[in-house]
Amino acid sequence: MTAAVEQAGADTRSRWAALASGILAPVLIVVLIVDAVITLALEVLYLPLYIGSVAVPLAALIAAPVNVALVWAAATVTTRSTVLFLPIAAWLAAFLIAASRGPGGDVPLRSDLPTLLLFLCGAVAPLVYMYVAANRAKRPLR
Repeated sequence: MTAAVEQAGADTRSRWAALASGILAPVLIVVLIVDAVITLALEVLYLPLYIGSVAVPLAALIAAPVNVALVWAAATVTTRSTVLFLPIAAWLAAFLIAASRGPGGDVPLRSDLPTLLLFLCGAVAPLVYMYVAANRAKRPLR
């Protein structure tokens, strides 16, 4: 009798877990997309950081682990590579917008080495992570 009650409780919990993951997964992906745009804005703001008279592109070096963490967080709710790419696609779109001229003629990202480093660290590192994770033999993406 108690085994049947425990089984019914487990079925109810699994239904609630499936419902919660079905509702929360798209919400988490949208939050990660918005987070990618926010992190790029912060990286662009801190990219021209100087310590004394030396330019230190610390934001470019921070972009790699942050964007890999975005892909890893998306991998907690899905294994589809197209959905995993959405935060990086939003980051790249925001990067292109930041690299283009604004209405006043200003350009937040200059054509210099720190901008190239930001692009390489922010885009290539998570793409390499996705490639390695997708080609790993029977291991989870996380």
